[in-house]
Amino acid sequence: MQTDLTKILSVSGQHGLFRYVAQARGGVIAENLADGRRTVLGASSRISTLADISIYTSEGEMKLADVFLAINKALDGADAPAPKGPEKDVLDLFGKAVPAYDPDRFYLSHMRKILDWYSQIVKYASLDFVKEDEGESGQEAEA
Repeated sequence: MQTDLTKILSVSGQHGLFRYVAQARGGVIAENLADGRRTVLGASSRISTLADISIYTSEGEMKLADVFLAINKALDGADAPAPKGPEKDVLDLFGKAVPAYDPDRFYLSHMRKILDWYSQIVKYASLDFVKEDEGESGQEAEA
């Protein structure tokens, strides 16, 4: 099953990732990826879809889906280091996976957050992402 990063949400102040379920009167109904519990995220919640997130590199910005795939390739089947693990392990992984990252604008705290998200995507979804073009063509075909 493909993972649609436009439907995977990060909510400021909430741990974990959520899957968009439906629009609600007071905000958005979302399901926690880890335990499947549904919750209503209010209109005042700061919600970001993973498809909208990029990291800074020396060549510009790199979409999060590409970062996840680069991490997967760099790990070559091994487990990702723990997000709260040693600083050296995290920096080494990103140095290998995304060597062109901009250290002046992409910090260790960002790397740890992305590793946490990566681990959740691997565990509860998949790294087979829906391409933006496929989503748009699918909508056109339905019209």
